Amino acid sequence: MIGAARALPFERRVPAFAAMNARVISPLAGYGRRALANLQMIYPERRAEWHRETAQAAVYNAGRVMIENYSNPTFMERAARFEVRGNGFAAIRAAQAEGRPVVLATGHFGNYEAGRAALLARGLPAGGLYRPMSNPYFNAHYRQTMEIMGPPVFPQGRRGTMGLLRHLQGGGMAVLLTDVHVPGAPFFNFLGKPARTALSAAELAIKRDALLVPFYATRLNGGLEYRVELEPPVDPASAEAMTRSLVDSLEARITAHPGQWFWVHRRWKGAPEGAVL
Repeated sequence: MIGAARALPFERRVPAFAAMNARVISPLAGYGRRALANLQMIYPERRAEWHRETAQAAVYNAGRVMIENYSNPTFMERAARFEVRGNGFAAIRAAQAEGRPVVLATGHFGNYEAGRAALLARGLPAGGLYRPMSNPYFNAHYRQTMEIMGPPVFPQGRRGTMGLLRHLQGGGMAVLLTDVHVPGAPFFNFLGKPARTALSAAELAIKRDALLVPFYATRLNGGLEYRVELEPPVDPASAEAMTRSLVDSLEARITAHPGQWFWVHRRWKGAPEGAVL
């Protein structure tokens, strides 16, 4: 399906694939139902029409993101023109000039790969971790797609983590997602409900004396353009306090643009036995 979509011009390809994802793939996989259930749980006070519209927007955005990331070199060329702003932009430039590592923290919001691509176009490559696929062919293609947006990339696991640590030790820059369920991680209040949230981004920043910067790529007017924003660096503190700052930052983005977050995934699992941070 991706191959067929790539035959279309980019301006038609993205909305066409998003529509196919919403009308064919999502109903079969249950994505829309899961997004709707999550929205009803987090925003019980909102009207049913708002729940449906936001769930649909999230599913459409997911389809757009998927085909955008498989649309290179076109997407990279467009990313060079995306607006990049925020106090964190000057901060990461200064850090990289000094050889200081940078950890960019984001979530499944907008299209974070658009942010990586925009930074790469400005001479600021940001590596990261990826989850290897079982199919060797698709895994190689997926890895190549990620590396185009910003090398180097490392497979999740002990070996990949060590590679990422060496990259940061050498003054590199890396992107980490903070909104993924990680078994055994502490529970943080996320959008009013407890969700396991890894301390990894904060712990890496502390361990490597890296700048920790929240960053996002927000889709503009439901179209093909993005605004990339880098917030001020998180103040040094405990890993828990720094992670709380990252969660607060992402919550604010979701509240402002709920249809751009990935409501499809199972973010809230299990019940906390102890404190919720």
